[in-house]
Amino acid sequence: MYNFGPFAWLAPFAILDLVLKGFALWRAARNKQLYWFIALLVINSIGILPLIYLFISQKKKK
Repeated sequence: MYNFGPFAWLAPFAILDLVLKGFALWRAARNKQLYWFIALLVINSIGILPLIYLFISQKKKK
C-alpha cells in the first residue's frame, strides 16, 4: 500500500475541482463569454466559482 501522507484526503477534491473547472471553461468558451472564461482560468476558488458559473449558465428546460 502506498503512503500518500497526511494530505491524501485532498486528492478527491483536487480531481473534482479540475473536472468542474474544465467543464466550466468549456461552457464559457462555447458560449463566447470571455470575461467568465478569464475569471475561471485565473481565480482559484476550490471549485466554488465553476459551480456558480455552471448553475448560472444553465439553460432553462421547457
